[in-house]
Amino acid sequence: MLSYRAAYQGLNSSYCSAAMPRHQLCRNWLSYTNGDHQHQASVHRPITGRQGLINAQRIVVKIGSACITRADECGLSLGRLASTVEQMAYLHNGNGNWKGKQMILVTSGAVAFGKQRLKHEMILSQSMRTTLQKGKGNQNLLMEPRACAAAGQAGLMSLYEAMFAQYGIPCAQVLITQPDVECSERLNSLKQTMEEILRMNMVPILNANDVVAEAPQQDADLKQVLSIRDNDVLASLVATQLRADLLILLSDVEGLYSAPPGDRGSRLLHTYHPSQLGKIKFFGRSRVGKGGMQSKIQAAVRASDGGCAVTIASGTSPNEAILDIIRGHKVGTFITPDKEQNTVDTAVLADEARQGGRDLQKLTGQQRANIISHLASLLREKEDEILTANQKDVALAQKTLSPSLLARLKLSSAKLRTLADGISAIAEHSHGVIGNVLQRSLVSDKLELRQITVPIGVLMVIFESRPDCLPQVAALSIATANGLLLKGGKEARHTNQCLFQIVCDAIKTEMEGNPIALLDDRESVDDALSLDGKIDLVIPRGSSELVSHITKTAEGRMPILGHTEGVCHVYVDQDADLQKAIDIVLDSKCDYPAACNAMEVLLLHSSLLQNGKFYSSLINALKKHQVVIHPGPKLYQMLPISSEPVTSLRREYSSLECCIEVVDSVDDAIDHINSNSSNHTDSIITENEAAKDQFLRDVDSACVFHNTSTRFSDGYRFGLGAEVGISTGRIHARGPVGIEGLLSTKWILYGDGHTVKQFTSGSQKYLHQPLSVSECNNDRSILN
Repeated sequence: MLSYRAAYQGLNSSYCSAAMPRHQLCRNWLSYTNGDHQHQASVHRPITGRQGLINAQRIVVKIGSACITRADECGLSLGRLASTVEQMAYLHNGNGNWKGKQMILVTSGAVAFGKQRLKHEMILSQSMRTTLQKGKGNQNLLMEPRACAAAGQAGLMSLYEAMFAQYGIPCAQVLITQPDVECSERLNSLKQTMEEILRMNMVPILNANDVVAEAPQQDADLKQVLSIRDNDVLASLVATQLRADLLILLSDVEGLYSAPPGDRGSRLLHTYHPSQLGKIKFFGRSRVGKGGMQSKIQAAVRASDGGCAVTIASGTSPNEAILDIIRGHKVGTFITPDKEQNTVDTAVLADEARQGGRDLQKLTGQQRANIISHLASLLREKEDEILTANQKDVALAQKTLSPSLLARLKLSSAKLRTLADGISAIAEHSHGVIGNVLQRSLVSDKLELRQITVPIGVLMVIFESRPDCLPQVAALSIATANGLLLKGGKEARHTNQCLFQIVCDAIKTEMEGNPIALLDDRESVDDALSLDGKIDLVIPRGSSELVSHITKTAEGRMPILGHTEGVCHVYVDQDADLQKAIDIVLDSKCDYPAACNAMEVLLLHSSLLQNGKFYSSLINALKKHQVVIHPGPKLYQMLPISSEPVTSLRREYSSLECCIEVVDSVDDAIDHINSNSSNHTDSIITENEAAKDQFLRDVDSACVFHNTSTRFSDGYRFGLGAEVGISTGRIHARGPVGIEGLLSTKWILYGDGHTVKQFTSGSQKYLHQPLSVSECNNDRSILN
């Protein structure tokens, strides 16, 4: 095998200064022009994140032997090879949303290709007797790898030429030997040749010249398997010496795992920094090839240190790995030179959140309350800092967000004061949350059973646009001693980071660990949703598309609590106080039209249309507040309205718009709501007791009100301090979910040598005597 490592260490210093980390160096690029390919002399910063990979112009692709070798290790997998060539041609020719890129291929496969040819020739040359002796001759076919390389190199190159020719791309073969990298003059000549090949719009195809390499040792672990050369270090050397933007190492696994992929608990690491090396348990090499994953990591780190972005991915999957990497998708493992970039695996964050929740549980109720109180104080003290961060987000979102979403994004001094007050209320109610005795009974003499409150475990809350959700949810999770993963909308990035830091500062006042983590992107959420046994409850707060995506991605691995839409109704009955009705309708729609508890559909009893004074007063009041009115089908038929009727009675406008529809009775109103609402919040305006009772009983929503605005459907207004969300489901919690909705229970049994045998034999008897819980709820000896 060619030993490039020593050569790399010496040659790399020819263009990297020892005074600073290599990945921080700017690189002076050579100038060349050929058609669409323009490589201008400029100062270029290395790519440090996936989002920048689409800008990579010079790309080295290394395809390993395990990717292109057939399962019998004697010949090439033409399908995988063709897929790699097609993707490289797509990038080279400038198809899609990018200009043509310079592609360089480092390939294995010559030995496998030659082995196939030589095996066939050797079988033909054997005697008939040897061939017929139970395949004995085939078992003893031992082929020298260098001879295989000599026999296969020309065929491999011819195959590549034919494949690239299908896309009108010429290619050039470059065989490299040890002296080529040890001698500076030969290395410079090699680099000049490579630059000229690239200038002529060709794809250079590189391989180690195994024909003249040192003789390898036969494999001891796999009979009849001849090692095919490891080109990882060669690819790293090529990428750094040619100053490529990106190196893609294709392997037979999805990327770098925390442990061997088959081991329990093994996780794919989407991002890797060399500082994580001690946390990785490497496994053996692939069925063919020589270097294995550890070799790939070493080569990748060298390339990354040299200023080249590196991704390790699978070359055997049916997906377009190369193109997905360029698009910035979370494919394989991205080697980042930036230690500050979040490289912690989502599963690790979930484990840390669980441990942090257990540490919270060990605190006293007063200590948890102190954290929450300090959080409220910090929100008041750092108002200017929060609003400055929020103004950055609002400015960036002006052209992209709808007015309703922009309203949710924007914070104000009044919002922050209300937020801090609500969190202070949570602190006041958090002292006796954990370990609260719900039931207590004497099962038998000296055998006492208690049911107590405990945390659910690890929560994941996803919210869009509303950064004020972050401290609310954090306070509730601290009060209930739950670990928490948070994901806010990217449009609120600056605000979320600011608020998250404030939460962390508050937690540090009472404990060292942190039970709360902030996820970076939507792909991190998808990673978390794919975990088994790591997250106990997911609470999405956002659009129906978000909730649908969360539900689909979770695939039943974990329960989901939340609502998809806030299609809230106000029904004005024939026996309503009409002034009350107008006031409640205006408040429900206009107080905060972007909120999920704002009225979206107004139902009017048909008799009210005959009261021209009321109807005109109502319409004028809505128009005065600039509310756009959309008629329902029945209203459209009954009155001459210029607007077209709505096509859907189940629409969440989230703005100064609403639908008005007509019903003939309270029964019709109930049927309409149960058929078209999102089971969030619905209200009846009436002075008729029978109509009120029927409505409150039969409307199947999480919150059903009488003579009041739908805007009261809120954890703060309910006295819960805040809410983690509003649940429209029917299991566990429903409506605004505060502290109680984030708790589970466990049973504690106190005995004195009791056994079941004592009861079956009759020496002990069951009593099941209820006991008062009040006398033990002040005893926090079990859980605080």
